[in-house]
Amino acid sequence: QVQLVESGGGLVQPGESLRLSCAASGIIFSMYNMGWYRQAPGKQRELVATIASDGSTNYADSVKGRFTISRDNAKNTVYLQMNSLMPEDTAVYYCNALRFITMYWGQGTQVTVSS
Repeated sequence: QVQLVESGGGLVQPGESLRLSCAASGIIFSMYNMGWYRQAPGKQRELVATIASDGSTNYADSVKGRFTISRDNAKNTVYLQMNSLMPEDTAVYYCNALRFITMYWGQGTQVTVSS
């Protein structure tokens, strides 16, 4: 079965960094576009960053310059390096895999930025 398993979330102070990982199984990983989304309480799930199978990336304006998405096809893993974290980044972060009409979601990992 298909699984996307996020890890790396936690509680950090403003200005600190976290690196999220999403390990995929059950799919031909290299063929999928991968993304990170987040959802804060009372808000819609929003795009954070995507990385296509060809390596091209896209970022939300709110994280541009602070976050970096990358992928390691040999490890079937997509990463989100989050620097200069702010309280507004607090959310559940979800991993996403998309190919044509097929989409998968992970269970999410909590990121809390608080002093």
